[in-house]
This record gives sequence, structure tokens and C-alpha cells, in this order.
Amino acid sequence: MTADVIAVSTQPVERFQPVQERGQRAVFCGLTSIIWLHRKIQDAFFLVVGSRTCAHLIQSAAGVMIFAEPRFGTAVLGDRDLAGMADCHDELDRVVAQVLERRPELKSIFLVGSCPSEVIKLDLDNAAGRLSREYDGQVRFVAYSGSGIETTFTQGEDNCLASLAADLPSDTREESRLLVVGTVPDIVEDQFRRLFSQMGIEGVDFFPGSQSTDLPSIGKNTRLLLAQPFLGETLRALESHGATLLPAPFPLGAEGSNAWFRSAADAFGVTAQVQDSVLTPPRLRAEAALGKYRDELAGKSFTMLPDSQLEIPLARFLARECGMTPREVGTPFFDARVMEAEVPLLPSEVDWVEGQDLDPALDRVRAARPDLTVCGLGIANPLEAEGLRTKWSIELLFTPIQGFEQAGDLAELFARPLRREQALEVGSWS
Repeated sequence: MTADVIAVSTQPVERFQPVQERGQRAVFCGLTSIIWLHRKIQDAFFLVVGSRTCAHLIQSAAGVMIFAEPRFGTAVLGDRDLAGMADCHDELDRVVAQVLERRPELKSIFLVGSCPSEVIKLDLDNAAGRLSREYDGQVRFVAYSGSGIETTFTQGEDNCLASLAADLPSDTREESRLLVVGTVPDIVEDQFRRLFSQMGIEGVDFFPGSQSTDLPSIGKNTRLLLAQPFLGETLRALESHGATLLPAPFPLGAEGSNAWFRSAADAFGVTAQVQDSVLTPPRLRAEAALGKYRDELAGKSFTMLPDSQLEIPLARFLARECGMTPREVGTPFFDARVMEAEVPLLPSEVDWVEGQDLDPALDRVRAARPDLTVCGLGIANPLEAEGLRTKWSIELLFTPIQGFEQAGDLAELFARPLRREQALEVGSWS
């Protein structure tokens, strides 16, 4: 079904530029990324400086019960704050003190900007510096923006990691080190570490790690491997420290995971024989897992509306490994360097769009009537009411999908809506 090694095109990625649209968008703001960030970084608290709407958004996205004590919350800006009648910094200090009184074990607090805090020009960067001094370094304060004015959906993680990158210690060692960049579930991180170790690549760092205080060092001998495709600003921040990006498709599916690991192995001088011995067994298992869903997916058409910046790697996976036909692939932003190894692998006939103009985009979906439309929550239900099957793109961020062992699970996420349609047609629900 797949070759052992993807032959990455030598054609410049500029030849694959998308059509650009500018208009009304329908995506979550970057605050949503707090949900997977707070699960990963175990000793941190994410404090949104925003409105009650911000609080409701995050709680709804997380599905948090009122009894739960997650490591995120909202410093609610009230009418007096927005009208300039109260000192927002005094109020912020009070909320921070409450958080630390309740959770004294915290090592880091992220001050997350929102639309309301951006509108009133609340300087969270200076607030983070001032609070760090007041707490005498016992708690790290980091500020970044998740505002819907500035960010979409996954850009919250990008801004968070780019802010953290400014504090990474310098690495002056002569030997090369590998840094995997992007939030992945712990089970995926463990799988990645095991395969790297079997190939002789030891001491691999992950950014972010499970502890906010355990920051990897970085320097001119650091090699970067992106695990998520929405980290353009983080990449540039790390490169400013001298690190070098290893171009590779993203580790989605058997083919993408195989090429991702081989990119690192080549950079660290691992022989082809060792690569084959380590990577062939999990690749074959992944292909076997994919085979269970290929018959269901092959020949089906799909459209991806812009939402998460996962669209291009997912389209490559669905087309090449599942036999599906892309009608249109939309992505909120296109970073040519990040996607350098991905775009040449897309089918040459695919229509793809950067940005969004919502009404024309929906008109094209209705005209094409694909078998599956991958889109945000706010668009999915109306399309379902029109008889179009959908897959929520947010689920692809909340579910482990990277690596060989998750290839079958990734394919199943796209098979489920089609199965649901078949069950509805025959009148049997299971």
C-alpha cells in the first residue's frame, strides 16, 4: 500500500501556492488550545483574562463538570474593568493570589490574553514580568495571546510555545540533539521515545514537556522535528536560537510517520539497515490497521474547511493512504516552510484555499456534495441538517492521532460519520 520511503519532491513549494480568500471566518479562537495544553503541562495553570463568554467557551470545549478542578480558569473582566473604573492590575493580582492559595503546588501561570483584554489594552507581558518579580521566581509567569482578534483555534498553542521559547537555556554542547516540537499525548510521546531509542537516538527532548520548569536547552546543534503543523511562530523563535528544522511530512498515518522518523534518523546518521529493522514492523502494523477502513473510505470524496491547520497533512493521509478523493482543502493559514514536505504529496488536481470567505465556501460544499466535510462545530450541524455528513475538526486535536500505532484510529475517525449515515439509511442504530 505504501513505499518504505516517501520521495520528497525537489520542486520549490512556491509552485503549489493556494488560492487566497479573505472574508467572514468561522473558527474557534486560540483560547481553545488551552484544553490540550493544560492536559500536557501538569504543573501549570492557564488564567484567561477575559469575559464570561471566554469562560463558557473553554468550559464547553473541555466538557468540564462543575465539580472538577481543572488547571485553567478565567479572571472575568466586568463592566467596571472594561469602563476603566477599576485597576485591572490590582484585580489580576487578587485573582492570581487566589489561584496560588488554592493551588500552591503550581510552578507556572500562563496569563492568556483575550478579545476583551486586547480591546482595553491590558499589558499582560508587563504584568507577567512584575508578578514573576513579586513571587521571587517561585512561580513563572508567561503571557501570550489567545484572542480571537489575533488568533484562530490552534494558534493559541503556537503563541504559548513561542513565548516559552524566549526562556529556553542555551545549549553549547557540540553533539547534535533532537527536539520534537508540538503538544502530543503522553502515550504518543512514549511511543516516539521508544522508536528513537531503538534507532540509537538518545536524549530526545519534547517541547512542551509534562513539566513547565523542565525546559530543553537549545543551540546551533539542536535539530527540530515538528509534531504539529501549526507552529510557525514557535519554529521561528527556536531558529533564532540557532536550531535547524528537519523537513518531513507530519507523523500521520503509516506513510507520514515512516518518513517523519526517517528524516530524524538520516540527520543523526542512522544506517538504512537499522532504520528498516526498527521502523518496518510498526509500519506494517499501521498498514494492516488502515486496511480495515480502506474499503469503507476508498472512492469517497471529502472537503476540508479551514479550521485547525491540520488540513493539508490530513488531506495527504486520506488521499494517499485511504484512497479518498479531495474536492477542496482549505486551511486558515499556509506556512510554506512548515509545509515544505507535505504540499508536494497532495494530489496535483486538488483545489486548496488559504483563509476563508464563509458563504462562498459553503456554496462550493453544497455544489460538490462531498461524502464527508471536515469542519468546525459551528458549521457541522447546519450541514448535517442539509443531508451532508461531517467530521468535527476539533476532535482531531483532542484525540491521539500521531504515529504508527494511532494510524488505524485516525482512519476510523473519518469512517464513523459514513457508518452513521449507513445506519440511518437502513433504520438501525448501533
